[in-house]
Amino acid sequence: MKTRRFFSIFFLALLLVGQLTVPATAADAPDPEIQAKAALLVDQKTGAMIYGMNEHDELYPASLTKIMTCLLVLEAVDEGRLRLSQEITASPTALEGLAEDGSSANIKPGEILTVEELLYCMMVVSANEASAILGEKVSGSVSSFVDQMNAKAKELGCENTHFMNPHGYHDSQHYTSAWDLYLITKEALKYPMFMTVCDSSSHTVPATNLSEPRQLNNTNFLIRTGRDYYNADVHGVKTGSHSQSGNCLVTTAQHASMDLLCVILGADRIQKEDGSWWTYSFGETNRLYDWAFGNFTYQTVLKEGDVAGEAPVALSATDYVTLRPAKPVELLLPKGVDPEELEKVVTLKADPAEAPIAEGDVLGTLTIRLDGEECATVDLLALNDVEASRLRIFWRDMKEFFSSTTAKVILIIGAVLLVLLVLWKGLFSRRRYRYGRSVSVRSRRGYRGGRKRR
Repeated sequence: MKTRRFFSIFFLALLLVGQLTVPATAADAPDPEIQAKAALLVDQKTGAMIYGMNEHDELYPASLTKIMTCLLVLEAVDEGRLRLSQEITASPTALEGLAEDGSSANIKPGEILTVEELLYCMMVVSANEASAILGEKVSGSVSSFVDQMNAKAKELGCENTHFMNPHGYHDSQHYTSAWDLYLITKEALKYPMFMTVCDSSSHTVPATNLSEPRQLNNTNFLIRTGRDYYNADVHGVKTGSHSQSGNCLVTTAQHASMDLLCVILGADRIQKEDGSWWTYSFGETNRLYDWAFGNFTYQTVLKEGDVAGEAPVALSATDYVTLRPAKPVELLLPKGVDPEELEKVVTLKADPAEAPIAEGDVLGTLTIRLDGEECATVDLLALNDVEASRLRIFWRDMKEFFSSTTAKVILIIGAVLLVLLVLWKGLFSRRRYRYGRSVSVRSRRGYRGGRKRR
C-alpha cells in the first residue's frame, strides 16, 4: 500500500512583500482521506504544502499536459515571438496522428484561427489539435516543441516529469507528478491571460474560413454554474482524463484570506445507483478545499517591532544588542493551536557579534517550529546602533596580529637572528680576549728581557 504523508510542512521561499506566511503542521486537523492516486494542496502565498499524498509519484497527467503547452505559448507571446491576434493556419502535419475519439474543437486542416482562439480551444474544451497547432507554430515542429516542454520542466525544478507530446495522449514515458504540476501551474499563473482563458466557463469562437461560430463549454464542472460540483470559490485551471490516467484536475480557490492550489491525479469515476455519474476528481477537490478552509486560520506569531532575543557584543562597552524580526511572521495554523506552543530557535551569525553594529544589521535568524516541523525562518536585525571601543579594537588587532602566521614567522626569524647574533658576539668576544692576552704576556716578557744588568 502506498505510503501517505499528510500535512508535511516546509518553507520554499520568503515573500518579497511585507510579511512572511507559511503553514504549520495540521496534526490537529482531521484526516480528509482523499480518494485518488495523488493529491496536493498548496498555499499560493508561500508555496508551502498543507496537504500531500503521493505528491512526488510519477503518474499520467492526460490533458493536464496542456498547462505546460499553454505556458510555453504565453511565454512566446510575452517575448514577442507570437501575438495573441496572430493568425495560424492549421497544417496537416500538426493534425497527424490525433485520435478521432480524443477531445477536439473540430479544427480542420487549412482552417485559420488566431493564437488567442486556439488557446481557448485548448484550455476550455481541451482540444488536442489546438495543442499540436500551437506547438508547431512556437517551435517549428511538434517534436521540437516537446523538447522545449521537457527543457522548461527541468528549468522549473520538475524532478518527476517527462513529456512525449503537447496534449497528453497516453504514452508510458509521458508522466509527471502532483508537485511538478504545481510548479508548472505556478509559473503559468504569472501570465494574466492564462487565468483569463482557464477560468472561462464558456467561450464562443468566431466564424473562420472553414467553420461557423463555435460554442465552447468548459470541461471543468467546478466553475460551471448549474453543475452538482460548482464551487464559487474555485477558479480554473484544467481537467484531464483517459483510461490509464484516471480523472485529473488542477484548480485554484480563494476564500477569506487564503489562496490555495489543488492537484488531484488518478481519481475514479463511478456510476451511482440512480444511474448518474460521480467524478471523484471534482468531488475530492471540493472536499479538500472545504477541509482546509474549515480547519486552518492565519495567526500572527511575530510582529516587526517585537523583541526576538539578544546577541552578545564584543569590542564595545555594551554587552549585548536587542534583536527584532525583519518581517512579521504569520502562520497558517490548525484552528485551536496556541502560538505559544511554537518553538523559536535563534541562530546567530557570530557569537559574540563584533562592534560597531548599525541598526538594521542582520545578526542571525529565528526559526519557528511546531511539533518538530520547521514552519518559518526570518532574519533577525539589530534594534539599535552599538559603538565600538577604540582601545578594545586596538588590543583585538594586536592579538590577531601576533596570532597570525605572518607574525609567527617574523617572531621565529627574529628569534633565530637574535640567537645568531648572541652566538656571533660570544665568539667574537672570545677571540678578542685571547688576542689581547697573548700580546700582554709578550709585552711583559719583552720588558723584563730588556732590563740593564749592573
